[in-house]
Amino acid sequence: MQVFDGHNDLLARLFLAGGAKAAPQYETGRPDGHLDAEKAAAGGFAGGLFAVWVPSPQEKASRVERVMRQAGYALPLSASVDQETAWRVCQEQIATLDALVAQGSIRLCQTATDIDEAMAAGTVAAVLHMEGAEAIGPDLAELDTLVAQGLRSLGPVWSRPNLFGHGVPFEFPASPDIGPGLSDAGKRLVRRCHALRVAVDLSHLNDAGFWDVAAMEAAPLIASHSNAHALSPHARNLTDKQLDAIAASGGLVGVNFATAFLRDDGRMRSQTPIDTVVDHIAYLIERMGEDCVALGSDFDGAIVPHAIGTAAGLPNLVAAMADRGFGTPLIAKVCHGNWLRVLRLVWGE
Repeated sequence: MQVFDGHNDLLARLFLAGGAKAAPQYETGRPDGHLDAEKAAAGGFAGGLFAVWVPSPQEKASRVERVMRQAGYALPLSASVDQETAWRVCQEQIATLDALVAQGSIRLCQTATDIDEAMAAGTVAAVLHMEGAEAIGPDLAELDTLVAQGLRSLGPVWSRPNLFGHGVPFEFPASPDIGPGLSDAGKRLVRRCHALRVAVDLSHLNDAGFWDVAAMEAAPLIASHSNAHALSPHARNLTDKQLDAIAASGGLVGVNFATAFLRDDGRMRSQTPIDTVVDHIAYLIERMGEDCVALGSDFDGAIVPHAIGTAAGLPNLVAAMADRGFGTPLIAKVCHGNWLRVLRLVWGE
């Protein structure tokens, strides 16, 4: 079963390993990574949204993961990143994607037809996505440059404040109803994305920001890598009211494999049953309908259940869905069909 996935952090991981110079690791294998050419082929990873993300320089991922292994935690929002730094990192990560494309096993896709063709050819379909818009200034000129470079999806914030709005902290248990919504600049950014037919991603936005986007959304609402708050009351997850709004818009939620957002105790532990992922998929299908649920793994950005492990383990998730009674047509929708449907609508195809 081919999988088109809503979120991975491969570009950020390669950036931290040396940027474009580290791109050959994708072909030769990444023993400590979730995603490379061999793992993608073994697991049926056919493509997805490849995120450009600027790491917080003051924050160690290992410390965050250590804290999130506890029974309860309340990590503060990360500090803001200045635009000059964000733009430099963004361009280095785009150059890394260009290097991956030049190697031949990944295709940069800007239309749903591009994705269809790449998947049919057995080439990984990469859609350029931005997670946190710190690289964009108040006049939004950089957005046009990024679109010219292939950007087709954008999340206004990551888990830190910026010019455009506020994210949610890594906090459990907690509501996403934390802080103010989009700024005036954030609303201008969303409107400009609509005009350019760039998908707007709601994952990481707080509750107020979510509803600001929903109030002016001209296309299906998308949360690329989020889970059900009813099953795991993490600040990062979506409430039933938010899920209902996404379903009413004809949008989708990509289920995140990060174990802290799956478990009812909020702990980031790989010893998490694969059935916990299926629990969220099943809950979302029951709440939203089978056309509104997809996958958003967060590969290379989180600790995932051991039974999945890497992209090579995706067939284990497909098998777990089948064991739960999902038929092949439904599994195909969750694995790739729903993403392709929604992207066609958003991109006007």
